[in-house]
Amino acid sequence: MNHLQLFLPCAAGVEEFLAEECLNITGQEPGTLKTTRGGVLVEASWRDVMLLNLHCRLAQRVLVQLSYAEYRSDQDIYENASQVAWEIWFTPKQSFKIEITAQHSPVKSLNFSALLVKDAICDRFRHKSGVRPNVETRWPDARVYVHLNATHQTLYIDTSGEALFKRGWRTDKGDAPLKETLAAAMIAASGWDGQSPLYDPCCGSGTIAIEAAQIACNIAPGCQRRFGFEKLLPYQAHVWSAIKSEAKAAEHKAEAPIFGSDVAHRMVDFAMRNAERAGVADVVQLRGGDALQRLPPCDQPGILLLNPPYGERIDAAGFAGAASNARPNRGGRESAWVDPTDEPGQPQIGAGDAAAMDSFFRQLSTHWKTHFMGWTAWVLTPDLKLPGRMRFKESRRVPMWNGPIECRMFRFEISAMPAKAAPLAPEAPKA
Repeated sequence: MNHLQLFLPCAAGVEEFLAEECLNITGQEPGTLKTTRGGVLVEASWRDVMLLNLHCRLAQRVLVQLSYAEYRSDQDIYENASQVAWEIWFTPKQSFKIEITAQHSPVKSLNFSALLVKDAICDRFRHKSGVRPNVETRWPDARVYVHLNATHQTLYIDTSGEALFKRGWRTDKGDAPLKETLAAAMIAASGWDGQSPLYDPCCGSGTIAIEAAQIACNIAPGCQRRFGFEKLLPYQAHVWSAIKSEAKAAEHKAEAPIFGSDVAHRMVDFAMRNAERAGVADVVQLRGGDALQRLPPCDQPGILLLNPPYGERIDAAGFAGAASNARPNRGGRESAWVDPTDEPGQPQIGAGDAAAMDSFFRQLSTHWKTHFMGWTAWVLTPDLKLPGRMRFKESRRVPMWNGPIECRMFRFEISAMPAKAAPLAPEAPKA
């Protein structure tokens, strides 16, 4: 268990940030790690598996790679799965579940391929012990992941259980909550190090602000949840207990203030309750307020970090927005935009929203230039024309995906609006 091949999937565009995070957590050299599209491969130990699950903010899961083999037929899929020593990971008295994905695979049915892997696992256990494990689709003891590309079959066992973005503290949320892993990716992309103020003026249920507060206090993101590896055979309770104790001892007070506000007071209440559960209620300062009217929360310039509302829900930004008379109480940032995989059928941007969008973002940029001089704004949006709408020239753009939605993180350096030239005084008449 000291030489495991791990795969940590993540949102596209986050790979380099995740790679750096993995090195910091495990203390390994860069040569032990490789970035791929949508994830990072890491050579690590079983102890590193537990450390990564506990401390990783950017990965979706921590998967142990058990097999990587060629296949040409359904029989190959079965044989490859049969050769894996499943008995060292779980017992026939435990349940398991198969998850399967494919990319350019020639197989005609993924469901049938998953069935082949299931049969291979059950047949191996029956051959070894005379007992077949049960399949449980909702709450399995072990999760097996299968990935098929054009030529190769990869088998993993999941050590995370539920996805890692489920930290355990966000039980109050809006209609389209920003995932904790994406909020952490935004913070990583901004380069914020906890030494300067951070402010989210469209905070919704507080995901960005709370995630930043936990980073500032060095609170492990997984400290409030359980993990899949706790049901696997290599698990040792005393080792895990020591790791959690070390993480708890490393927590400290934040060095810079963190702020959040939202026009919807209901969302602010949600954010406050989430902050309490996350253990950062004394770190995050949350207030109600219109993004187009609220002044800087402190004297020292810092970072504005936000995923603003747009489209049909531009009214969520506040009554100073262009569509303020319609649906003023629907929510704040959490209603901004939706991952269709989580919220199918949710409206995206419509043609009739263009004028409202332009008006809102022009007002927002004017407000920033008037009151937030010296601040740096980082804005995540799927609207690639946002700099033009805000009449800003971005100093940096970072590609980032929210599921299938292509987004950008735009960086804006906020300076004061240019002063209007004074009218020329009339010339005195010549003598």
